[in-house]
Amino acid sequence: MKKTILGLLAFSMMSATALAADVKPALIYDLGGKFDKSFNEAAFNGAEKFKAESGIEYREFEIANDAQREQALRRFASDGNSPIVMAGFNWAASLEKIAAEYPDTKFAIIDMVVEKPNVKSIVFKEQEGSYLVGVLAGLASKSKTVSFVGGMDIPLIHKFACGYVGGAKSVGGDVKVLEAYTGTTPDAWNDPVKGGEIAKSQIDQGADVVYHAAGGTGVGVLQAAADAGKLGIGVDSNQNMLQPGKVLTSMLKRVDVAVYDAFTAAKDDKFEFGISNLGLKEDGVGYALDEHNKPLITPEMLDAVEKVKADIISGKVQVHDYMTDETCPY
Repeated sequence: MKKTILGLLAFSMMSATALAADVKPALIYDLGGKFDKSFNEAAFNGAEKFKAESGIEYREFEIANDAQREQALRRFASDGNSPIVMAGFNWAASLEKIAAEYPDTKFAIIDMVVEKPNVKSIVFKEQEGSYLVGVLAGLASKSKTVSFVGGMDIPLIHKFACGYVGGAKSVGGDVKVLEAYTGTTPDAWNDPVKGGEIAKSQIDQGADVVYHAAGGTGVGVLQAAADAGKLGIGVDSNQNMLQPGKVLTSMLKRVDVAVYDAFTAAKDDKFEFGISNLGLKEDGVGYALDEHNKPLITPEMLDAVEKVKADIISGKVQVHDYMTDETCPY
Protein backbone atom coordinates (compact mmCIF):
# COMPACT_ATOMS: atom_id res chain seq x y z
CA MET A 1 0.00 0.00 0.00
CA LYS A 2 2.80 2.39 1.01
CA LYS A 3 4.64 1.72 -2.26
CA THR A 4 1.42 2.31 -4.21
CA ILE A 5 0.80 5.68 -2.54
CA LEU A 6 4.40 6.74 -3.09
CA GLY A 7 4.15 5.66 -6.70
CA LEU A 8 0.97 7.65 -7.22
CA LEU A 9 2.54 10.72 -5.60
CA ALA A 10 5.60 10.40 -7.81
CA PHE A 11 3.42 10.05 -10.90
CA SER A 12 1.34 13.07 -9.87
CA MET A 13 4.47 15.18 -9.35
CA MET A 14 5.91 14.06 -12.68
CA SER A 15 2.64 14.91 -14.46
CA ALA A 16 2.53 18.38 -12.87
CA THR A 17 6.15 18.97 -13.82
CA ALA A 18 5.51 17.84 -17.39
CA LEU A 19 2.48 20.14 -17.65
CA ALA A 20 4.45 23.11 -16.29
CA ALA A 21 7.26 22.33 -18.73
CA ASP A 22 4.78 22.58 -21.62
CA VAL A 23 3.90 26.15 -20.63
CA LYS A 24 6.34 28.70 -21.99
CA PRO A 25 4.59 32.04 -21.39
CA ALA A 26 5.66 35.27 -23.03
CA LEU A 27 4.60 38.89 -22.71
CA ILE A 28 5.18 41.60 -25.30
CA TYR A 29 4.65 45.21 -24.24
CA ASP A 30 3.31 48.07 -26.27
CA LEU A 31 5.13 51.30 -27.05
CA GLY A 32 5.75 53.39 -23.95
CA GLY A 33 7.91 50.81 -22.22
CA LYS A 34 7.58 48.26 -19.46
CA PHE A 35 7.94 50.80 -16.66
CA ASP A 36 5.45 53.42 -17.87
CA LYS A 37 3.78 53.49 -14.41
CA SER A 38 0.53 52.67 -16.19
CA PHE A 39 -0.72 50.15 -18.78
CA ASN A 40 2.48 48.25 -19.63
CA GLU A 41 3.65 48.18 -16.04
CA ALA A 42 0.35 46.65 -14.98
CA ALA A 43 0.93 43.85 -17.50
CA PHE A 44 4.45 43.35 -16.11
CA ASN A 45 3.10 43.16 -12.53
CA GLY A 46 0.67 40.41 -13.53
CA ALA A 47 3.45 38.39 -15.15
CA GLU A 48 5.68 38.85 -12.10
CA LYS A 49 2.91 37.65 -9.79
CA PHE A 50 2.50 34.53 -11.93
CA LYS A 51 6.25 33.84 -11.82
CA ALA A 52 6.41 34.32 -8.05
CA GLU A 53 3.50 31.97 -7.39
CA SER A 54 4.21 29.28 -10.00
CA GLY A 55 8.00 29.33 -10.22
CA ILE A 56 7.66 29.40 -14.01
CA GLU A 57 9.77 31.93 -15.89
CA TYR A 58 8.33 33.98 -18.73
CA ARG A 59 9.91 35.75 -21.68
CA GLU A 60 9.27 39.42 -22.35
CA PHE A 61 10.09 42.02 -24.95
CA GLU A 62 9.78 45.80 -25.22
CA ILE A 63 9.35 46.99 -28.79
CA ALA A 64 11.05 50.21 -29.88
CA ASN A 65 8.86 50.82 -32.93
CA ASP A 66 5.89 49.40 -34.83
CA ALA A 67 8.16 47.65 -37.34
CA GLN A 68 9.24 45.20 -34.63
CA ARG A 69 5.75 43.87 -33.88
CA GLU A 70 5.47 41.08 -36.43
CA GLN A 71 9.12 40.09 -36.04
CA ALA A 72 8.86 39.79 -32.24
CA LEU A 73 5.60 37.87 -32.37
CA ARG A 74 6.88 35.41 -34.97
CA ARG A 75 10.11 34.88 -33.03
CA PHE A 76 8.28 33.95 -29.84
CA ALA A 77 5.84 31.68 -31.68
CA SER A 78 8.61 29.92 -33.61
CA ASP A 79 10.53 29.39 -30.35
CA GLY A 80 7.54 27.52 -28.95
CA ASN A 81 6.30 30.13 -26.48
CA SER A 82 2.67 29.68 -25.49
CA PRO A 83 0.65 31.50 -24.34
CA ILE A 84 1.90 34.74 -25.85
CA VAL A 85 0.18 37.79 -24.37
CA MET A 86 0.27 41.13 -26.16
CA ALA A 87 -0.43 44.34 -24.28
CA GLY A 88 -2.29 46.79 -26.49
CA PHE A 89 -4.67 47.09 -29.43
CA ASN A 90 -1.85 47.95 -31.87
CA TRP A 91 -0.86 44.27 -31.95
CA ALA A 92 -4.03 43.26 -33.81
CA ALA A 93 -2.75 43.37 -37.41
CA SER A 94 0.39 41.36 -36.62
CA LEU A 95 -1.59 38.87 -34.54
CA GLU A 96 -4.11 38.26 -37.36
CA LYS A 97 -1.24 37.07 -39.52
CA ILE A 98 0.88 35.17 -36.99
CA ALA A 99 -2.05 33.40 -35.30
CA ALA A 100 -2.96 31.85 -38.65
CA GLU A 101 0.64 30.71 -39.19
CA TYR A 102 0.88 29.08 -35.75
CA PRO A 103 -2.56 27.49 -35.12
CA ASP A 104 -1.31 25.41 -32.17
CA THR A 105 0.01 28.41 -30.25
CA LYS A 106 -2.17 30.11 -27.66
CA PHE A 107 -2.36 33.90 -28.00
CA ALA A 108 -4.04 36.57 -25.89
CA ILE A 109 -4.43 40.23 -26.82
CA ILE A 110 -5.47 43.01 -24.46
CA ASP A 111 -7.70 45.87 -25.65
CA MET A 112 -8.68 44.44 -29.03
CA VAL A 113 -10.80 41.66 -30.48
CA VAL A 114 -9.06 39.34 -32.93
CA GLU A 115 -11.39 36.61 -34.13
CA LYS A 116 -9.10 33.63 -34.54
CA PRO A 117 -9.70 30.17 -33.04
CA ASN A 118 -6.43 30.26 -31.06
CA VAL A 119 -6.80 33.81 -29.72
CA LYS A 120 -8.23 35.07 -26.44
CA SER A 121 -9.34 38.70 -26.71
CA ILE A 122 -9.47 40.61 -23.43
CA VAL A 123 -11.31 43.93 -23.40
CA PHE A 124 -12.51 46.12 -20.55
CA LYS A 125 -15.48 48.31 -19.73
CA GLU A 126 -13.28 51.35 -19.17
CA GLN A 127 -16.34 53.56 -19.32
CA GLU A 128 -17.58 52.09 -16.02
CA GLY A 129 -14.40 52.75 -14.07
CA SER A 130 -14.10 56.19 -15.67
CA TYR A 131 -17.66 57.01 -14.63
CA LEU A 132 -16.73 56.29 -11.01
CA VAL A 133 -13.68 58.54 -11.02
CA GLY A 134 -15.81 61.16 -12.79
CA VAL A 135 -18.22 61.07 -9.85
CA LEU A 136 -15.32 61.64 -7.45
CA ALA A 137 -13.94 64.44 -9.64
CA GLY A 138 -17.28 66.21 -9.77
CA LEU A 139 -17.69 65.98 -6.02
CA ALA A 140 -14.12 67.09 -5.29
CA SER A 141 -14.08 70.03 -7.71
CA LYS A 142 -14.45 73.47 -6.17
CA SER A 143 -14.41 75.31 -9.51
CA LYS A 144 -16.98 72.95 -11.06
CA THR A 145 -14.56 72.53 -13.98
CA VAL A 146 -12.68 69.26 -14.41
CA SER A 147 -10.68 67.96 -17.36
CA PHE A 148 -9.45 64.93 -19.29
CA VAL A 149 -6.12 64.40 -21.07
CA GLY A 150 -6.12 61.48 -23.46
CA GLY A 151 -3.12 59.93 -25.16
CA MET A 152 -3.71 58.81 -28.74
CA ASP A 153 -6.89 60.29 -30.21
CA ILE A 154 -8.75 57.05 -30.91
CA PRO A 155 -12.19 55.65 -30.02
CA LEU A 156 -10.80 53.51 -27.17
CA ILE A 157 -9.56 56.60 -25.32
CA HIS A 158 -12.78 58.49 -26.07
CA LYS A 159 -14.43 55.59 -24.24
CA PHE A 160 -12.56 56.63 -21.07
CA ALA A 161 -13.40 60.30 -21.66
CA CYS A 162 -17.10 59.74 -22.23
CA GLY A 163 -17.51 57.68 -19.06
CA TYR A 164 -15.65 60.36 -17.09
CA VAL A 165 -17.90 63.11 -18.46
CA GLY A 166 -20.99 61.09 -17.55
CA GLY A 167 -19.82 60.52 -13.98
CA ALA A 168 -18.78 64.14 -13.43
CA LYS A 169 -22.05 65.54 -14.77
CA SER A 170 -24.12 63.03 -12.80
CA VAL A 171 -23.31 64.86 -9.55
CA GLY A 172 -24.41 68.21 -10.97
CA GLY A 173 -25.31 69.26 -14.49
CA ASP A 174 -23.34 72.47 -14.08
CA VAL A 175 -20.00 70.63 -14.00
CA LYS A 176 -17.89 71.54 -17.04
CA VAL A 177 -15.48 68.99 -18.53
CA LEU A 178 -12.54 70.05 -20.72
CA GLU A 179 -11.07 67.41 -23.06
CA ALA A 180 -7.83 67.17 -25.07
CA TYR A 181 -5.49 64.57 -26.59
CA THR A 182 -1.72 64.47 -26.97
CA GLY A 183 -1.52 63.15 -30.53
CA THR A 184 -2.65 60.82 -33.31
CA THR A 185 0.37 58.49 -33.40
CA PRO A 186 1.74 55.98 -30.86
CA ASP A 187 4.18 58.68 -29.70
CA ALA A 188 1.21 60.15 -27.83
CA TRP A 189 1.69 57.51 -25.12
CA ASN A 190 5.17 58.64 -24.17
CA ASP A 191 5.29 62.44 -24.11
CA PRO A 192 5.07 63.61 -20.48
CA VAL A 193 6.20 67.13 -21.42
CA LYS A 194 3.26 67.62 -23.79
CA GLY A 195 0.93 65.99 -21.28
CA GLY A 196 2.03 68.50 -18.67
CA GLU A 197 1.54 71.41 -21.07
CA ILE A 198 -2.02 70.33 -21.89
CA ALA A 199 -2.83 69.89 -18.20
CA LYS A 200 -1.47 73.39 -17.43
CA SER A 201 -3.63 74.84 -20.20
CA GLN A 202 -6.72 73.15 -18.78
CA ILE A 203 -5.87 74.35 -15.28
CA ASP A 204 -5.53 77.89 -16.66
CA GLN A 205 -9.10 77.46 -17.95
CA GLY A 206 -10.33 76.64 -14.45
CA ALA A 207 -9.92 72.87 -14.16
CA ASP A 208 -9.02 71.77 -10.63
CA VAL A 209 -9.22 67.98 -11.21
CA VAL A 210 -7.40 66.45 -14.20
CA TYR A 211 -7.90 62.81 -15.27
CA HIS A 212 -5.51 61.25 -17.77
CA ALA A 213 -5.68 58.13 -19.92
CA ALA A 214 -2.36 58.62 -21.66
CA GLY A 215 0.12 55.95 -20.61
CA GLY A 216 3.58 57.33 -19.83
CA THR A 217 2.43 60.78 -20.94
CA GLY A 218 0.19 60.86 -17.88
CA VAL A 219 3.19 61.14 -15.53
CA GLY A 220 3.56 64.70 -16.82
CA VAL A 221 -0.15 65.35 -16.36
CA LEU A 222 -0.07 64.32 -12.71
CA GLN A 223 3.10 66.35 -12.13
CA ALA A 224 1.56 69.47 -13.65
CA ALA A 225 -1.59 69.13 -11.55
CA ALA A 226 0.44 68.69 -8.36
CA ASP A 227 2.70 71.64 -9.19
CA ALA A 228 -0.37 73.84 -9.64
CA GLY A 229 -1.89 72.72 -6.36
CA LYS A 230 -4.69 70.86 -8.17
CA LEU A 231 -5.73 67.21 -8.18
CA GLY A 232 -4.84 64.56 -10.74
CA ILE A 233 -6.48 61.20 -11.44
CA GLY A 234 -4.32 58.26 -12.52
CA VAL A 235 -5.19 55.40 -14.82
CA ASP A 236 -4.68 51.65 -15.38
CA SER A 237 -2.27 51.06 -12.46
CA ASN A 238 -2.70 52.65 -9.03
CA GLN A 239 -0.83 55.93 -9.51
CA ASN A 240 -1.83 57.50 -6.19
CA MET A 241 1.75 57.26 -4.90
CA LEU A 242 3.26 59.21 -7.79
CA GLN A 243 2.08 62.47 -6.21
CA PRO A 244 0.91 61.52 -2.70
CA GLY A 245 -1.93 63.70 -1.48
CA LYS A 246 -2.31 65.25 -4.95
CA VAL A 247 -3.86 62.31 -6.81
CA LEU A 248 -7.57 62.10 -6.03
CA THR A 249 -7.75 58.47 -7.15
CA SER A 250 -6.76 56.19 -10.04
CA MET A 251 -9.05 54.38 -12.44
CA LEU A 252 -7.89 50.79 -12.11
CA LYS A 253 -7.90 48.70 -15.25
CA ARG A 254 -6.84 45.24 -14.18
CA VAL A 255 -4.41 44.48 -16.97
CA ASP A 256 -2.31 42.75 -14.32
CA VAL A 257 -5.15 40.33 -13.60
CA ALA A 258 -5.67 39.70 -17.32
CA VAL A 259 -2.02 38.68 -17.82
CA TYR A 260 -1.88 36.64 -14.61
CA ASP A 261 -5.12 34.80 -15.45
CA ALA A 262 -4.00 34.04 -19.02
CA PHE A 263 -0.69 32.55 -17.86
CA THR A 264 -2.35 30.63 -15.02
CA ALA A 265 -5.12 29.25 -17.22
CA ALA A 266 -2.54 27.93 -19.68
CA LYS A 267 -0.57 26.33 -16.84
CA ASP A 268 -3.73 24.64 -15.55
CA ASP A 269 -4.80 23.60 -19.06
CA LYS A 270 -7.92 25.81 -18.76
CA PHE A 271 -7.06 28.45 -21.36
CA GLU A 272 -10.24 29.62 -23.11
CA PHE A 273 -10.46 31.39 -26.46
CA GLY A 274 -12.93 34.06 -27.53
CA ILE A 275 -13.83 37.38 -25.93
CA SER A 276 -13.65 38.39 -22.25
CA ASN A 277 -15.24 41.76 -21.46
CA LEU A 278 -14.34 42.84 -17.93
CA GLY A 279 -16.21 45.55 -16.04
CA LEU A 280 -17.12 46.44 -12.48
CA LYS A 281 -19.10 43.24 -12.01
CA GLU A 282 -16.07 41.14 -12.98
CA ASP A 283 -13.68 43.34 -10.95
CA GLY A 284 -11.96 44.26 -14.20
CA VAL A 285 -12.10 47.99 -13.49
CA GLY A 286 -12.47 50.10 -10.37
CA TYR A 287 -10.99 53.01 -8.45
CA ALA A 288 -8.06 53.13 -6.04
CA LEU A 289 -8.35 53.99 -2.36
CA ASP A 290 -5.21 53.79 -0.21
CA GLU A 291 -3.18 55.69 2.36
CA HIS A 292 -2.07 58.22 -0.27
CA ASN A 293 -5.55 59.50 -1.15
CA LYS A 294 -7.79 58.60 1.81
CA PRO A 295 -7.63 62.15 3.23
CA LEU A 296 -8.98 63.46 -0.09
CA ILE A 297 -12.06 61.21 -0.15
CA THR A 298 -14.72 62.32 2.35
CA PRO A 299 -17.21 59.80 3.78
CA GLU A 300 -19.92 61.46 1.68
CA MET A 301 -17.86 61.04 -1.49
CA LEU A 302 -17.16 57.41 -0.65
CA ASP A 303 -20.85 56.71 -0.02
CA ALA A 304 -21.78 58.37 -3.30
CA VAL A 305 -19.27 56.50 -5.45
CA GLU A 306 -20.05 53.16 -3.82
CA LYS A 307 -23.76 53.68 -4.48
CA VAL A 308 -23.08 54.44 -8.13
CA LYS A 309 -20.82 51.40 -8.35
CA ALA A 310 -23.60 49.16 -7.01
CA ASP A 311 -26.11 50.74 -9.39
CA ILE A 312 -23.86 50.09 -12.39
CA ILE A 313 -23.32 46.47 -11.35
CA SER A 314 -27.07 45.94 -10.87
CA GLY A 315 -27.88 47.59 -14.18
CA LYS A 316 -29.79 50.48 -12.64
CA VAL A 317 -27.23 52.89 -14.12
CA GLN A 318 -26.18 52.23 -17.71
CA VAL A 319 -22.89 53.82 -18.75
CA HIS A 320 -22.61 54.68 -22.44
CA ASP A 321 -20.06 52.63 -24.40
CA TYR A 322 -18.40 54.91 -26.96
CA MET A 323 -17.08 51.90 -28.89
CA THR A 324 -20.61 50.80 -29.81
CA ASP A 325 -21.87 54.30 -30.60
CA GLU A 326 -19.25 56.97 -31.24
CA THR A 327 -21.21 59.78 -29.67
CA CYS A 328 -21.16 60.86 -26.05
CA PRO A 329 -24.65 61.68 -24.80
CA TYR A 330 -23.64 63.37 -21.55
